[in-house]
This record gives sequence, C-alpha cells and structure tokens, in this order.
Amino acid sequence: QVQPVESGGGSVQAGGSLRLSCVVSGRSSTSYLMAWFRQNAGTEREGVAVINDFGVTRYANSVKGRFTISEDNAENTLYLQMNNLKPEDTAVYYCAAHEGPWRWDWALEESTYKSWGQGTQVTVSS
Repeated sequence: QVQPVESGGGSVQAGGSLRLSCVVSGRSSTSYLMAWFRQNAGTEREGVAVINDFGVTRYANSVKGRFTISEDNAENTLYLQMNNLKPEDTAVYYCAAHEGPWRWDWALEESTYKSWGQGTQVTVSS
C-alpha cells in the first residue's frame, strides 16, 4: 500500500521560503503521478504541483514561478520548494500519489489520487 508522509511545514514571513518533503513508501509501479495539494478550512482541496514518471511537471497558475516540485527516486522522496511565499499560500499541504495509467489533464484533480499523507501546516504572515 502506498503511504505518503509529509514534513517541513512551518511559519514564515511573506517573501520567505520553505521546503516540504514527502517520503512515499510502498510504491511498486513505474507509471505514476506524485502531487502536492493544499486546503484551507471550508474550501476545496487545490492541486498545486504535480510530477509524472517522465519527470514532466505542471503547476497551478497561482504558484508558477515561485514553487518547484521535484523528486529523488533513490530516496522515494517528493519535494516542494516554495519561494517568495505570500499570505494566501497559508494552508495545510498534502502529498498525494497515484500509481498506474494516468491522464495528464486530470493530474491536478483530487479525484485522481487514492493515497494521501496526513498534511503539514504552512503559515505565511504579512
């Protein structure tokens, strides 16, 4: 069973940086998507960034140019480098994994993913 576990959240001032990590255990397929989502209370979970098994990435418009998703397959770890953070980036951030065939146009849709981490809080103050 695929199990993501996030770490690295915290509190920073606007303009600062944070790096989130997600160790993913139980992966067995060479075809996959790995993604970061975020959610605030009372809102829907938003897809932030995704990487596929070819190493191609995609970002939400709100984070393009500021966030970078990457992976270290040797360490089974997914990263999200977040720079120039804004107060509106405040949320609980979740790591998600999909194994098997995928559709790129669904890659930032919550329904694509069955395996989720517990979430890590990111708070950005102005």
